[in-house]
Amino acid sequence: MGAYIVIAVLIIIVCVLLTLIVLVQSSKGGGLASNFSSSNQFMGVRKTADFLEKSTWTLAVALLVFSLFSIFVIPRGTTMQVTDPELQEKFDNLPMQDFTPPPTGTGAGAETTTEEGD
Repeated sequence: MGAYIVIAVLIIIVCVLLTLIVLVQSSKGGGLASNFSSSNQFMGVRKTADFLEKSTWTLAVALLVFSLFSIFVIPRGTTMQVTDPELQEKFDNLPMQDFTPPPTGTGAGAETTTEEGD
């Protein structure tokens, strides 16, 4: 159960970061990259755009990997263990319900329609 929670939190963090990075980008040359127009800066326009694109792809791949890995850590079929003997006795004495579907075509809800020709 602990690994499932860790993976779920990582997926949420990656989703939030991916959303923020995609919103910072602009396909028309605007966005964060347009603010760094000076050519003598360490991260100019081209380097900022490259960083944002690489970050987007990295986060997208991380989201895919975490999503696929979450399949293996999903808790399955946990059994309920009751430590109190009174509760265990009540649980054991619960009536079993019949979940079989009613037969089709019969019963109060079934209607038959006939079409009459002219």
